[in-house]
Amino acid sequence: MDCGGVVLYVEQWANELKVVINALSARLGGGQTYLINLLRCIPAREELEVSILGPNSLRASIDHVDLRWLLPSWPVENPLIRTVWERFRLPGILQELGADVLFCPGGVVATPAPKGCKVVTMFRNMIPFDLVQRERYPLGYMRVRNWLLERSLLRSMLRADLVIFVSQFAKQVIERRAPGQIRRSAVIPHGVGPEFRLADAPAARPSWLPRENYLLYVSTFDVYKAQVQVVREFALLKQRRTGQEKLVLVGSDSQNPQYAQAVRDEIHNLGLEGQVIILGLIPYRELPALYQHAAVNIFATESENCPNILLEAMAAGRPVVCSSFPPMPEFGGDAVSYFNPRKPSDLATKVSQVLDHPSFSLSLGERAAARASNYNWETAASSTWKILQSLASKKCQVP
Repeated sequence: MDCGGVVLYVEQWANELKVVINALSARLGGGQTYLINLLRCIPAREELEVSILGPNSLRASIDHVDLRWLLPSWPVENPLIRTVWERFRLPGILQELGADVLFCPGGVVATPAPKGCKVVTMFRNMIPFDLVQRERYPLGYMRVRNWLLERSLLRSMLRADLVIFVSQFAKQVIERRAPGQIRRSAVIPHGVGPEFRLADAPAARPSWLPRENYLLYVSTFDVYKAQVQVVREFALLKQRRTGQEKLVLVGSDSQNPQYAQAVRDEIHNLGLEGQVIILGLIPYRELPALYQHAAVNIFATESENCPNILLEAMAAGRPVVCSSFPPMPEFGGDAVSYFNPRKPSDLATKVSQVLDHPSFSLSLGERAAARASNYNWETAASSTWKILQSLASKKCQVP
């Protein structure tokens, strides 16, 4: 069935509350992880109808869930074409479906919702609002992109009936940027999947990992992720200690290939070939074992919204040395060791403290696992569905 440029793959329903999720921009990474867990936890209510606009890769991951999938006939992989489709075609589809709520977890809302349809957005991308990090990019595409994103995201949040923030810090950033202008908001942090909670269930050590103890840093290669600084701190650590630890870097280099090359150049310049191992992007299912077998998990990012990687590393029950920049302390509490990214040698000092004191390392890992247990996808999804349903039924009581 074709509906205004959308192919409907499920029979028409006639339920009471109708929620449409626009997930067309969720093509990889944390965006898909969030949606997979949200959609797996749809409440078992006959009067709730959920329709989703999403890429085929997302559909393949959750095809067993009883959903109505809406697939645009336009080539919406192109961001410009997607924006035009959302602006001019999606409103008619929402009206025809009788949608009560349009949920846009990607943050940008290009769709003028029809009368009676509430709009909910989510703030997940901090970089456009972090002027310090924005200016670290060279003049060019990324500067312009972040400038445009800041305006698009802020405009979307100001127009939305509800904004979901994933940390208290994120909410404070936007409230300072637009005081008193957000209509309604809720703070719902992301969760950690059970596959990462390995503190009491050891995973087999992958054969392709180095035999020596290793320090692990998982994150996309980009300026604000600070891999160059981590490599420099590792060089200092090697000068101070006689240990044979390696540094393992995991993450995609496609977002900022120039910066990824700068990391490789730094490794070469410091003579650390063979000591720093770049694994690149690895399958998500292999991450839990990497976290659990690391002597220390490092999280050095300087700008985050909800630090999912930090929570995953904590759940593994291994010690974590983490950037002190917000919102990391909001999530790590007293269960991780913090370093100041602006203080040279501080990361090397904090990692050395963990490596040189086994009892401290053990205690830190235990506290990390205990604190990470406060974050789970079931709670995050339940809170989200509850607020979407209350908004759709016009009974929304949001702090």
